[in-house]
Amino acid sequence: MLVLVAPGQGAQTPGFLTPWLDLPGVEDRLRALSAAVDLDLVHYGTDADADEIRDTAVAQPLLVAAGLISAAALGDVSPGAVAGHSVGEITAAVLAGVLDDTAALTLVRKRGLAMAEAAAITATGMSALLGGDPDTTVAHLEKLGLTPANVNGAGQIVAAGTLEQLAALEADKPEGVRRVVALKVAGAFHTRHMAPAVDTLAKAAQELTPGDPTITYVSNKDGKAVATGAEVLERLVGQVANPVRWDLCMETFKELGVTALLEVCPGGTLTGLAKRALPGVKTLALKTPDDLDAARELIATAADSAADAAGANA
Repeated sequence: MLVLVAPGQGAQTPGFLTPWLDLPGVEDRLRALSAAVDLDLVHYGTDADADEIRDTAVAQPLLVAAGLISAAALGDVSPGAVAGHSVGEITAAVLAGVLDDTAALTLVRKRGLAMAEAAAITATGMSALLGGDPDTTVAHLEKLGLTPANVNGAGQIVAAGTLEQLAALEADKPEGVRRVVALKVAGAFHTRHMAPAVDTLAKAAQELTPGDPTITYVSNKDGKAVATGAEVLERLVGQVANPVRWDLCMETFKELGVTALLEVCPGGTLTGLAKRALPGVKTLALKTPDDLDAARELIATAADSAADAAGANA
C-alpha cells in the first residue's frame, strides 16, 4: 500500500519551485492560486530569499501550493492513505478530496496570517531534539516550561516555547539527546502560544463546505483515520494549538500495511523519519521534476503489490 504524505513548515528552501515551472501548466496554475490568495507564489518559490520564505504567512501557502503542483505532476495516483505534517495536513485534505485547491489556499493563507500574528505577541521558536528517550525528554521539556510540539518518532521531538526557554534547553539538554537544532520557523507552533489563531481559523473553516475523504485521511491529532470532511476541518482548526503526533501517524501506516511512502515537494523530512521508523517500507522524496520517473515507478510497484495481495486473498 502506498501512503502519500506532505511536509510541514521548515521544509521550504530558496528557489525550490524554480525547476517545477519548466513543466507545462505549472506557472499558470501557480499564478491562478496566487491571485486567489493575493500572494505571489511564483516569486516566493523562485526568487525570494530564506528570510522572506521563513515568514509564516508566506511559508504556509507556499508549501501547500508546492505539494499540490507536485502531486498533480505525478498524474493519476490512488494511494491507500494520505497524511500531512502540520500545515501539510491541508495539502493532504485536498489529496483526499476534502477541499479543492482554492478552498485550501484560502484556508492556509488565513491560517498563516493568524499564526504569524499570534507569533508576534511573544518571541518564540522551535528546536528539534535528536536522540534520547521520549519519556525522559518530554519530562525535561516540561520542567523547562517547553512544549513537545511535534512528537515525530524515530528519535525526534520538537520543543517549542519562548526564546529564553529554548536558550535554557541549549544549555541543559535532556539526558541522551545528541543535538538541539533550531528550526527555520517564526513561532512556537502547536502550543498555547497559538491559541489566538484558533478562533480566526474556526471562523474561516465555517465558510467552507468540505467533502468526505475519498482516501483514508490520517490525522496529526492522534494518528487516527478521519471519516468525515467536517471532522477533518475541526481537527485542522484545533491542531494549530496542539501537538503534532507524527509518531502515531506512522504507527497507523504500519497497521494499514504500508509498503511505500511518497513525500510530495519539498520532500525529504518525512521520508527521513520513515526510513528510521518504518523499516522495509520503500520511500521517495519528491524534490524536483527529476524525481517524477522514480516516483511513478514506486507508485506502479505499490499498485502491483496491492493487486497481488488482493489476488492472494480472493
